[in-house]
Amino acid sequence: MAVRVQEEAFDAGAELNAFSKTGTDVGGIVSFTGLVRDVAGGLDVMEIEHYPAMTERAIAGIVSEAQARWSLADVLVIHRFGKLRAGETIMMVATASKHRADAFAAADFLMDYLKSRAPFWKKETTGEGAAWVESKAEDEDALKRW
Repeated sequence: MAVRVQEEAFDAGAELNAFSKTGTDVGGIVSFTGLVRDVAGGLDVMEIEHYPAMTERAIAGIVSEAQARWSLADVLVIHRFGKLRAGETIMMVATASKHRADAFAAADFLMDYLKSRAPFWKKETTGEGAAWVESKAEDEDALKRW
């Protein structure tokens, strides 16, 4: 298991290639890479803040729960912070398992929980000013299926 919260950009392809060397007993790897969307129209920058120890501990807890629910050989979570522009890579989740169903379910679970429970604060700045991004009801609703 690896959890990295970092300011630096990363190469999702290189990360996935390295992750795929998990072991010979792995039958499937699922990955998701998130990009900064220009949902506000005219996004200049999205600024992501966090408290390092709290964030890493919370994400590690979410990963531990996924490992308890599904048979996983390995998990990778990378999430960036700092100032990001539309189109930049913001995060990545990868799961490895003997069977694809566990890898898919765990990746989906991780994404739902990271979206709504990882302690990040996001502020979008456009030509009209800056505003903190509020939580969305649909993100909370997504947790109900787990």
